[in-house]
Amino acid sequence: MGVSSAAEKVASTRIGQVMAAVKARIAARSLTPGAKLPSVRAFARSQQVSVSTVVEAYERLAAEGVIRSRPGAGFFVSAPLAPLSLAEIGPRLDREIDPLWVSRQSLESGETIAKPGCGWLPPSWMPQAALAKALRAAARGPEAVLSDYGTPLGLAGLRQLLARRLADTGVTAAPNQIMLTESGTQAIDLVCRFLLEPGDTVLVDDPCYFNFIALLRAHRARIVGVPYTPEGPDIARFGEMLAEHRPRLYITNSALHNPTGATLSPVVAHRLLKLADAAGLTIVEDDIFADFEETPSPRLAAFDGLDRVIAIGSFSKTLSASVRCGFIAARPDWIEALADLKIATSFGGGRLSSELVLSLLTDGSYRKHVEALRVRLAAARERVGRQLEAAGLEPWITPKAGMFLWCRLPEGLDAAAIARTCLEDGVILAPGNAFSVSQTAGEYLRFNVAQSDDPRILPSLAAAMERAACQSSED
Repeated sequence: MGVSSAAEKVASTRIGQVMAAVKARIAARSLTPGAKLPSVRAFARSQQVSVSTVVEAYERLAAEGVIRSRPGAGFFVSAPLAPLSLAEIGPRLDREIDPLWVSRQSLESGETIAKPGCGWLPPSWMPQAALAKALRAAARGPEAVLSDYGTPLGLAGLRQLLARRLADTGVTAAPNQIMLTESGTQAIDLVCRFLLEPGDTVLVDDPCYFNFIALLRAHRARIVGVPYTPEGPDIARFGEMLAEHRPRLYITNSALHNPTGATLSPVVAHRLLKLADAAGLTIVEDDIFADFEETPSPRLAAFDGLDRVIAIGSFSKTLSASVRCGFIAARPDWIEALADLKIATSFGGGRLSSELVLSLLTDGSYRKHVEALRVRLAAARERVGRQLEAAGLEPWITPKAGMFLWCRLPEGLDAAAIARTCLEDGVILAPGNAFSVSQTAGEYLRFNVAQSDDPRILPSLAAAMERAACQSSED
């Protein structure tokens, strides 16, 4: 091959790279139909190629009909939007450590699969008899319960009861400050629709609940992770990130943090709120694990008075994942706007689910169920923790309540590799980097103690760890 042909090949490769970069932005919707492309010179600088390379790439894209030129104005997107693929947004990940794939494995697997990596209780741990009784009562009730839309804010009786329950955690909220949703996830989605524009920065804990990451990607947010400690977010880094990134939102679990099981300390809570107030930051406090606690830990919404904190809750983890019922507690003016968004996106609420939840909360069955659940989870945390330590894993902390243990593998072992091996045995694990924006949790696994009694789990984990250790020593 001559010198000239080699140079032509390099130039052609660079042109292809520029074309691929433009197409990727269009597919990710950062460039939408009619949007103007960066100038030739600006794109050349960002891609570290020559101006002539970008000119040629733009011309070829125009020939393909992907973009079009307007003399004197520049180049504009003309191609229709590609179907949204959340798996293509953000860094490419192995399927086993992609947040959406972890969820799909757990949701799509049958009852024969062991799921210590999933985020919910087994069906046998739920109050099946009480739910069946409430369903029978609903079937005998007014016809509208089974067939009509709910009101925009949701069932008044349940909102009144939720206001009293929130007061038990120190959060003062009138019923008109509470709106029912079909889940905690829908609640966060509505808040994101209300407060975010594409490109806005959102702070999350690192690690954090992996669906926060997936949902924020769907909203085209820029996600920045704050290192998490056993007392809450690293306050020094939190302040630095506020100054550097000027985020719009911070989303967190302050009580029974997912995946670590940590609880926020009062000192960190006060410092965090002072920083948020100075920066004009809104905080979304996802409190779906509240009822796992016997003694409530500090709540940001309680210290703040629902001024710049939005509180979110749900009954999916403690009552039923099928009975979809969550809520948002916020300033009254924000609730009004959120109710409009709820109508626009789902029209009605889950009226039947709300009636079922209200029935179980008022007849005493939910209270008895949760009290027994706390005892059962405490025993499971102690038992599973011992087993994992015996297998060579190190718990990050000893949680006060809840279902999760965040454990570190022996040095040099990769959680994603362990998870891939265990998946072959029908055991679904949750590798640490699925929860980490910075991808710095590769040595961690999250275990659901309520789902960890299957006899296949520990042998599969031990074999996978041994295999990984042998491969590491050979390398």
